[in-house]
Amino acid sequence: MTIKEKIQAFGPGLLFAGAAIGVSHLVQSTRAGADFGFSLLWALVAVHIVKYPFFQFGARYANATGDNLLSGYSKLHKGTLVAYYIINFCSMFTIQAAVTLVTAGLAMNIFGFTGSATTVSIIITLISAIILLIGRYQFLDKVMKIIVLTLTITTIGALFIASSKNTTPINLTQKFHFESVEMAFLIAFLGWMPAPLDVSIWQSLWSQAKQNQSTEKRSLKTTLLDFNVGYISTLILGACFLGMGALVMFNSGEVFSNGALGFSKQLIEIYTKNIGGTAFIFIAIAAFTTMFSTTITALDASPRAMQTTAELLNYKTSKHAYALWILFLSVGTIILISFFTDQMLNLIKIATILSFLTAPFFAILNYKLITSKHTPVAYQPKLFLKIMSWLGILFLIGFSAWYLTTLF
Repeated sequence: MTIKEKIQAFGPGLLFAGAAIGVSHLVQSTRAGADFGFSLLWALVAVHIVKYPFFQFGARYANATGDNLLSGYSKLHKGTLVAYYIINFCSMFTIQAAVTLVTAGLAMNIFGFTGSATTVSIIITLISAIILLIGRYQFLDKVMKIIVLTLTITTIGALFIASSKNTTPINLTQKFHFESVEMAFLIAFLGWMPAPLDVSIWQSLWSQAKQNQSTEKRSLKTTLLDFNVGYISTLILGACFLGMGALVMFNSGEVFSNGALGFSKQLIEIYTKNIGGTAFIFIAIAAFTTMFSTTITALDASPRAMQTTAELLNYKTSKHAYALWILFLSVGTIILISFFTDQMLNLIKIATILSFLTAPFFAILNYKLITSKHTPVAYQPKLFLKIMSWLGILFLIGFSAWYLTTLF
């Protein structure tokens, strides 16, 4: 396989990275570093390890069967599809509103846009919808390779500048005390790091779309390589954003604004003030490409998932269902943003906590499907990955139960 062919083989894994590297990294990872220094680096690494099998199973199942996880769920039990349909319908507007608000705030600060965050959010949503309706998967597949590469280079560049200007010794001592307020942040941090577990469904849909584009079936090795590159990218960049937060914001006395515009302005100003004005271009490009990629991939994936679920449940759907779902999600997102423009961080907190509490549901489903008769034995995970899955499910259930007990 030539270098060009190897690059062309990449796609769904980088789409996963584009969807994952967003609010979880730019907002949550940066806040983790700003509030607790390097104390939560262990949580960043741990949650990547814990969630790895369940995300990987999406790509593995699609490669094994040529199908997506939603189709697999329907073979296990139709009730799981109904549950997913309800969960996704209840959460997709909040998720889309959160990522679009952050993107709008950054656009206003970086490009000097005037007006309200709602107006800029409408413009960003319209641009994203038009791109998807014209190019669909083909456009995402091509542009995401450029976005993830740009994001990686600029983020590492910004971290290098921050570390070179840092004069305080790096301290990895624990500054996290597991109190109720801190626990709420930790659960929110873990909920979207590197992404909500239902993004594994998006991953399987993109893998299926990639296979449908090709005249030859992709090997499992190529599929997993593509996924692993995207997944490792989310870990590296998560650590970079946490590191930048710790290096330039920790003990700075700054308190983040709840609003999208205020938060974005603080984020850019604190970085450039501490790192230097020359870093503005690095921060601006890294931040905006991070959030725009998340906005556009989320706007593609939720409608794609809802359309597929409806079809599997034998609901009568229009041939324009994908476009109609994009329109419906766009309108719902704008309505939600108009009411919560000044409550961005609270909106993110709600969305991330809900994602963490539903994580065990998707973890168990993905494991059950990949080890069932519906997956060819040759494609099923080996014992080591199964053990990782068992431990991961226990971790997710245990942390969710622990968090719920702190609430009541």
